[in-house]
Amino acid sequence: MTDLLTGFKALSLGNIFMFVVAFFLIYLAIEKEYEPMLLLPIGFGAILANIPFSGAIGEHGPLTILFNAGIITELFPLLIFIGVGAMIDFGPLLKNPKMLLFGGAAQFGIFFTMSMAALFGYNLKEAASIGIIGAADGPTSIYVANRFAMNLLAPISVAAYSYMSLVPIIQPPVIRALTTESERKIRMPYEENSISKKVKIIFPIAVTLVAGIIAPTSAALVGFLMFGNLLRECGVTERLSKSAQNELANLVTILLGITIGSTMTAEGFLKLDTLKIIGMGLVAFIFDTAGGVLFAKFLNLFSKNKINPMVGAAGISAFPMSARVIQKEAQKADPSNFILMHAVSANVAGQIGSIIAGGLILALVK
Repeated sequence: MTDLLTGFKALSLGNIFMFVVAFFLIYLAIEKEYEPMLLLPIGFGAILANIPFSGAIGEHGPLTILFNAGIITELFPLLIFIGVGAMIDFGPLLKNPKMLLFGGAAQFGIFFTMSMAALFGYNLKEAASIGIIGAADGPTSIYVANRFAMNLLAPISVAAYSYMSLVPIIQPPVIRALTTESERKIRMPYEENSISKKVKIIFPIAVTLVAGIIAPTSAALVGFLMFGNLLRECGVTERLSKSAQNELANLVTILLGITIGSTMTAEGFLKLDTLKIIGMGLVAFIFDTAGGVLFAKFLNLFSKNKINPMVGAAGISAFPMSARVIQKEAQKADPSNFILMHAVSANVAGQIGSIIAGGLILALVK
């Protein structure tokens, strides 16, 4: 009987608090449907990690083995990029290339938060790793943190994926604070211009070459994303494309989510550093959104055809969540307004922009 009660006796307030956090993540996943494919595995992984003497973690624990094999080696984030690339249609962006500007403007939060982290006393590599949470791209955040700040990998990865899931909560208040109702009602015509198959095939190859040459350290990040897209667009690997979009992406998402959740132990998570990183991650997302919106408003000063400023907020990498949020906000202001395709274009640009930003940070921060 004593052995059976060992786990109960070893329960700490920290473990109980982390259980509450895990239950909250699972609640958001199931009840609110906030990115359940991310939050549900993360929440359940946190439960497994905080059971006293849990056999799921530790030297021979399966989740620790997965962490060492998939996160530390950077394998999981890169495999996820193949699946994401196979899901993305760059057609809307190619029809409206100026949306690439928002993919850059909405990365402002990265550099603002990086500066903030440096002021808080983190060294340059740690500050860069914290700032990259603003990429709104979990795999990129893991990739950079793995290179620069392994000691901060757990809170950075949890913050990145949690805030990606909470985009429907984070973005709307920022957007409403920075725009007027009349601005949110701006309509943007969309022309159905077809993009040739040849262009769609050349695009992922060209982006890989250009980005890889400018920032060689980003070659794996950009290359795996664009490889997945090439599988989609070439027309001769349909089975591989579908496997990347479904079986590969789903399997790696499960393993990645539950592995990230397993890092949320009470001992490693309930620290002042962790709270600061999570707070700065929120700041990064807010300033990403603000940067995109304000940049769109700036362009409107010189543009004859006005841009709905909310589209700028979709320039973050959280694809396709942010585009959906923008469309919902547009329809709240005007139920007949449809700016989804413009938001998708900016959102896709954000996917490219976040990877390039991550690659540049890897190249420039020494």
